[in-house]
Amino acid sequence: MNADQIQGLIGLLVAWGLLVLMILPPAIGAVREWHIDRRIRRAQQEHAGQESRTAHTPPWRGQKSSSRATAPSTATWYADTRRSKKLVSS
Repeated sequence: MNADQIQGLIGLLVAWGLLVLMILPPAIGAVREWHIDRRIRRAQQEHAGQESRTAHTPPWRGQKSSSRATAPSTATWYADTRRSKKLVSS
């Protein structure tokens, strides 16, 4: 090999190296997104499967906590209070 061929080979390797450096990050990102999409789909399918299983069980079997009624949350209480004040003031 003479000097011109070696320079051409070095130029070709540099061009390929730059091409790989430019394409590698988006390719890695696309693969990561693909894996995340697969995990989301799997979780949605499992969630749908759990909902279908709990829909067929009687309500007294699915309840694990006490049967005592719980107090409404602060947001619900605040919204109800605001509605009642609007009705009274108008």
